[in-house]
Amino acid sequence: MLRNQTHEVKIGDRIIGGEAPILIQSMTNTRTDDVEATVEQILRLEEAGCEIIRSTVPDEAAAKALSRIRSRIHIPLVADIHFDYRMAIAAIENGADKIRINPGNIGSRERVQEVVNKAREYNVPIRVGVNSGSLEKPIIKKYGKVTAEGLVESALDKVKMIEDMGYGNLVISIKSSNVPMCAKAHELLAPKTTHPLHVGITESGTVTSGSIKSAVGLGIILYQGIGNTIRVSLTGDPVEEIKAAKMILRDLGLREGGVEVISCPTCGRTKIDLISLANKVETMVAGIEKSLKVAVMGCVVNGPGEAKEADLGIAGGIGEGLLIRKGEIIRKLPEEELLPALMEEIKKF
Repeated sequence: MLRNQTHEVKIGDRIIGGEAPILIQSMTNTRTDDVEATVEQILRLEEAGCEIIRSTVPDEAAAKALSRIRSRIHIPLVADIHFDYRMAIAAIENGADKIRINPGNIGSRERVQEVVNKAREYNVPIRVGVNSGSLEKPIIKKYGKVTAEGLVESALDKVKMIEDMGYGNLVISIKSSNVPMCAKAHELLAPKTTHPLHVGITESGTVTSGSIKSAVGLGIILYQGIGNTIRVSLTGDPVEEIKAAKMILRDLGLREGGVEVISCPTCGRTKIDLISLANKVETMVAGIEKSLKVAVMGCVVNGPGEAKEADLGIAGGIGEGLLIRKGEIIRKLPEEELLPALMEEIKKF
């Protein structure tokens, strides 16, 4: 099922599914009952471009903190629940805009029913999450190991359980750290449901390796028209998840806005500290929402030609460089003046 053929689910003041844009999510790594630290982190994530935030609710203190957190942030707050169905109920009562559960580890059908009843009372969506690391033993036995087919079967079984309880306000997520398995699972799942899909490569790794793995996996899935909201799961500052997610969506043509920095690989012609320069440019434009392509080139021989597809660019020489607009040289500048001049052109563009 293509993303625009899924039905809409409202999470706080945001919508996923249908014609809604793909929203970016992250998860706090603070103690949820530490309200100050959690709010501070969420506000940083908001500034970076996070559109839905999830926090773990392992105990009553965390559940009670949700209402205080929610009153001070500006994006929907999702409660992540494991094992204790009472925490799901408490999270809903304390203002969670959505809850994430795996019905398989919540307990008996009666306990799941209690959670569903509370979600219905408050009209709170339920994200049914199944991970390869927590797949039920009977399904692993059926397929001989963890497989894409097993992930899909497990997720659909749990969705049907909740639907049979008379509740359809659902989002589905099936995740694995294995990229081919995760991609195949989404390809199998998408035609079998109209519920919106939360997509991500779980436990993908550190900022560098995890961003690459997530880009590959999400790229495969999203390019097929599958997925309504995404999270890039990284071991590091959650703000890095937002940066990576925005780049993935932009490079797939699924989101506009933000400055795209392109830079050439270094070679023997490079007469300027291109690596440092490119990194400084990327940092400098990180918070700009204008849709621009900026080129950072290492030599004045091919730089202007290579930068023709960019809106603005700089090309380095020996102690100096060229400032370029739409492939045309504007002026030559000393190396130390290149960055300020480029920033001024970005502001004017």
